[in-house]
Amino acid sequence: MTNNPIDGFTVSKSDISYIGEDLQRPECILAEPDGTLWSADARGGVVKISPDGSQEIITQDYAANFSTSTDVANKFVDGTLPNGLAFAENGDILISNFGTDILEVMTRTGETRMLHDTIDGQPIGKVNFVLRDSKNRIWLTVSTRIHNWMEAISPDIKDGYVALVDEKGIRIVADGFHFTNEIRLDAKEEWLYIVETSGRHISRMRVQPDGSLTDREIYGPSNTGYFIDGIAFDDYGNLWGTHIMRDQIFAITPEGDLRIILDDDVPGPSTILEQAFERDEVTPELMLACGGTIAKWMASITFGGPDLKTVYIGSLAGTRIPYFRSPVAGLPMVHWR
Repeated sequence: MTNNPIDGFTVSKSDISYIGEDLQRPECILAEPDGTLWSADARGGVVKISPDGSQEIITQDYAANFSTSTDVANKFVDGTLPNGLAFAENGDILISNFGTDILEVMTRTGETRMLHDTIDGQPIGKVNFVLRDSKNRIWLTVSTRIHNWMEAISPDIKDGYVALVDEKGIRIVADGFHFTNEIRLDAKEEWLYIVETSGRHISRMRVQPDGSLTDREIYGPSNTGYFIDGIAFDDYGNLWGTHIMRDQIFAITPEGDLRIILDDDVPGPSTILEQAFERDEVTPELMLACGGTIAKWMASITFGGPDLKTVYIGSLAGTRIPYFRSPVAGLPMVHWR
């Protein structure tokens, strides 16, 4: 492949615009073709942002823990923490709740019900991300079985897994990941790409017709240089991603090369955290010291807009959504019917 649209493409702070105000932990963002955004929100649901910029919080039970907690680290661990989002087939919103360890579904007016909180008779664990494919199967990542996920940021803990929900129920289809985070399918849904945050790389596995996963391998660099959170494909085949706590956006080309597209790193704290990780001495304080000025703790990438060339950045500690224009369109989401 030649003439990659991202060749030479970089983004600076002056290229960034913002949408949304007073958001709480806008970790994941869904984009509809008409320009409507749905942002995960720590108040217990989502914020709907209309194309004109107006917004409303949609939740069944309003939660204030994230904004009122005096324990800064605790608010990223306990209470309701809507994390990964996906559209259900009927337009409802699937939510992986990173605080309550539940996969839930919420209507667009806020009615919420639990879908799964156990697997094989055991607590499901730290549910991170949810993805629905074109066959209406639901893919789910669990980062760790340790409730305080900050304790799982370690070079030695590999207890993350990928689960599948289909007509057979819920089951684990791949295990032993280094803090499983976001997942994406390629355009043909032949491979599932799996972020291993503490592995600092992306793995992929071939999707079989029955949903089983085989042929596990590392995709791109074995170490991308920092902790990865979210990923998304563009329609050229570049896999975009975020380096959380270093606050970078990168892309891995189809040839496996790493390109840094946006760098909002504060080198001192992020380097100290990386060195502590190598010694297996990560603390919440070291993590909380990291973060840039565009959106602290960049977490996810969403392509939106009518042409799918607007890139929205989700974050764990931001209060609004940064966005910029891309030279290439993203892959469309699996939307509701």
